[in-house]
Amino acid sequence: MKRVESRIGVLGGKPVIKGTRIPVYLILELLGEGLSIEDILKEYPELTKEDVLDAIKFASKLAKVEIIDAISP
Repeated sequence: MKRVESRIGVLGGKPVIKGTRIPVYLILELLGEGLSIEDILKEYPELTKEDVLDAIKFASKLAKVEIIDAISP
């Protein structure tokens, strides 16, 4: 995932797409709301399809990590 970075000085260290202030969580929320990759690229022309795909890959890796008590039922 060469397109995702996290720096303390950018959005409080939240993962963003390199060279932007667009957080990974925003891309995932838009996809979850039903927007297509093409829709997202129209809304955010500074992004590429590869940026969106890397955001998805990043989230997938995070979802594989076991977190105890992070989400309450």
